[in-house]
This record gives sequence, C-alpha cells and structure tokens, in this order.
Amino acid sequence: MDLAYIPSPSTGVIHLGPIPLRGYAFCIIIGVFVAVWLGNRRWIARGGKPGTVADIAVWAVPFGLVGGRLYHVITDYQLYFGEGRNWVDAFKIWEGGLGIWGAIALGAVGAWIGCRLRGIPLPAWADALAPGIALAQACGRWGNWFNQELYGRATDLPWAVEISAGPNRDAGTYHPTFLYESLWCIGVALLVLWADRRFTLGHGRAFALYVAAYCVGRGWIEYMRVDEAHHILGVRLNVWTSIVVFVLAVVYLVLSAKLRPGRETVVEPDTSGGKDGDDAAPADADGSADAAKPEPAKAGAPVLTKDAPAGAEAKAPEAGKH
Repeated sequence: MDLAYIPSPSTGVIHLGPIPLRGYAFCIIIGVFVAVWLGNRRWIARGGKPGTVADIAVWAVPFGLVGGRLYHVITDYQLYFGEGRNWVDAFKIWEGGLGIWGAIALGAVGAWIGCRLRGIPLPAWADALAPGIALAQACGRWGNWFNQELYGRATDLPWAVEISAGPNRDAGTYHPTFLYESLWCIGVALLVLWADRRFTLGHGRAFALYVAAYCVGRGWIEYMRVDEAHHILGVRLNVWTSIVVFVLAVVYLVLSAKLRPGRETVVEPDTSGGKDGDDAAPADADGSADAAKPEPAKAGAPVLTKDAPAGAEAKAPEAGKH
C-alpha cells in the first residue's frame, strides 16, 4: 500500500458556465507570460526597448504552437490515422500533444520574421528569451499532470504520481516524469542566467546553452517513459533527437565563440530620431552633425583669420572679385 503519492486531478477541465477552462492550456498560457516577462527584462538590460519582446512573441508563439503540434502528429501519427482512429483528433490541441522540437524550430521561424520586421538580430533576441523559454517549459509540463500523461515506469516512491484507469493506461502509481522535466527546466534556466552573467554570452550562445542543457535532461527522462513511441535501433525517437540537437548546439557554441567572441553592443536600432525625437540634428555619413559645422562667411562680412594680429580684421572678398 502506498503511503504517499502525488494525486492527479479527476478532470483536466473546469467549466465556468458554458466556458471550459482547461488546465493544459492554462499552464501553457502561464508559461508564455513568464517567458515574455523575463525576456523583456533581459532585453531592456541589454539596451533594447520595452515591448519589443512581446511584439516578436506575437509571431513566435503561434508558429511555435503549430510547429509543436505538427511534430507530435507526425511522430505519433498512429494515434490519429488508421483503422479505428479519427483524423479530426489531430486538431484537438487542448487534449495534449505538443512536441518541443517542432515548437522551437517553427517558433524560431516566426521569431525570425518578427526580428526582420524590427531590424533586430535574431541571435540577440533568442539569448534574451532563453531562460524564459526554459521556465515556460517548466510551467507547461504541469499541463501533462492535468491530462494524466507523460509519466514513467511504475514505482512506489513517495513522490510517485497516481494515475487513474483510462484509454491506453492502467491505474497505478508511476514516476512523475512531467515533474522531473519541470524541475530540470528550472535548473536549465538558472544555469543560463548564471553563465550569461559570468561569461557575457552573446550572438546566440545563451540560447545554444539552453538547448544543450535541456537535451541532456530530456535524454535521460525519455528512458523512464512508458508511453507508446517510435524506436530506432531500440532507442526512442526523442532520445535520438536529443542527441542530434545536443551535438548541434555544442558545435554552435564552440564555433560562435571563435568566430564572434563577445556580445552585441547594439541589439535594437534607435529609430527615435534623437534623444528627444526632434532636437537632435541629423548626422552625416561620418557621424558628425550639421550643426557642428561653421557656416560659410557672407560676402563683405569681417572674418578673423588665425594669423591676423590682435584687433585686426580681414575682409572677405567681395562677390565677383578674385
């Protein structure tokens, strides 16, 4: 008999009148707000403007949701297509099923579009968002708890999660791999914050560190899961994906540090037209302002020359005379 365990909610939906409030969606929304809030603070600290992170997130988040769902449906197509399956279920994102690999990949495409429209370097924006994305994943994993999914092998440990009987699952207590990954993501966020402050990471290296660190945790957590998954050479597909993405992230870290050391000095162009918007004079190509240039002498006006004796004046040549 288990003396202690983490109970699962009896339902993942709370009805507020005719409006269903789903725990899975609620956790994802919280995660998005956390990522944007922290990313905005980091962006401003690096010299960016308030609100820019949220403006680009308007592009990145929808792309990320679509990418995450596509990855899940493609890699777990047997759940939606074939005999006895309803392909319409592939669109029911509220029932769970988002692949982080697809979410990051397609979300990066959306972020690239937003950055291009604002004239912002994508690597700098990604560095600002990196720890926030990890915290967003930590929040989002609790959506799996509401749906009673993403658990591991059976166990009687005090922190086991209780799972009730349902489609494709048996009642019992299991390793709460959703909790393990949530805690791991919090650790990844703290690691990126520390490393960014200690080593002044730039040009996408903070984001690459987040990716590499997450892949390490995702790899060992995948080994504990018991849900249906595709295998290659006896290893779960997501483990192979973690290995490949980890290697790519480390290679980027090494090459980026050699080719582009340091950090970006300017992350967002100044389009205000000056300090107060109208007071600053336009600058020439060499960066000097027109107001700093002396005006040409008018015909007939006295001109003081450098070599003239004190009190002497030199007259400018009259128009038409040489």
